[in-house]
Amino acid sequence: MADKDLTKYELALSKYNTDIKDSDVKSSLEKLLEKNLEKNDTQEVKKLLFNCVDLTTLQTTDSQESVLKFTEKVNQFDDEYPELGHVAAICVYPNFAKIVSQTLEVDDVQVTCVSGGFPSSQTYIEVKIAETSMALYEGATEIDIVINVGSFLSGDYESMCEEVEELKEVCKDHHMKVILETGALKTAANIKKASILSMYSGADFIKTSTGKLEPAATPEAAYVMCQAIKEYYLETGRKVGFKPAGGLSTVKDALIYYTIVKEILGEEWLNNKLFRLGTSRLTNLLLSEIKGTEINFF
Repeated sequence: MADKDLTKYELALSKYNTDIKDSDVKSSLEKLLEKNLEKNDTQEVKKLLFNCVDLTTLQTTDSQESVLKFTEKVNQFDDEYPELGHVAAICVYPNFAKIVSQTLEVDDVQVTCVSGGFPSSQTYIEVKIAETSMALYEGATEIDIVINVGSFLSGDYESMCEEVEELKEVCKDHHMKVILETGALKTAANIKKASILSMYSGADFIKTSTGKLEPAATPEAAYVMCQAIKEYYLETGRKVGFKPAGGLSTVKDALIYYTIVKEILGEEWLNNKLFRLGTSRLTNLLLSEIKGTEINFF
């Protein structure tokens, strides 16, 4: 097919190698971790990882009261452990944006809302735009959306990308993280394509998963996504962040993702402007290892 016959989205993809095999990814990842993981198991790395956490509550049982307590914990932590800094963000449903923004007292902690028909992304674009606009109006400083996985898997890149573009237009200068739901994409090739299309359409971050579908984040998906971010940066000069989320339950999990980011993207990505971890249960485990005693603060 000649270039003139390609859509702009197919043309964007044609600049990258998306013909990648799962077995090759697995092999390369194993070598990378075998060589580098152990040396990153340090207190300084764990402190950085804590500062990269998007402290998340996305439960059916969330309420004004529970989210208020959740936010006040972040305020209290800043008072009790000032030497450790703080988490990067509090991530909630859009209807809680107002209570988080009004209660949060800590500078530089973002108010992140999932939006756009999260977690399935199966609703009208008008609803997605309205939900995102309302979340921002009520105090959200970052938005996490999910790609239309069905459109992507059926090859309708135009519909998928146009939704991302429209929602980025709503977000304007606010960071928009685009969730690929890598467990539904199945293959490394699909994950690479979805990563590139999301970045091309305006994603400030690409994120693995909603946490509502298994498998959620995997090191293999992270490897592919970070490679895509690197190639996209080399092609365009634009730095896009990376966020694994869903299934991060041990400190080793966090260290694995740190190692992948460090080795593929480099030191410039090792900060909470370009690297986040979507989790809540991991937070106390990181704190416990940093302080050398069991802590159940959050």
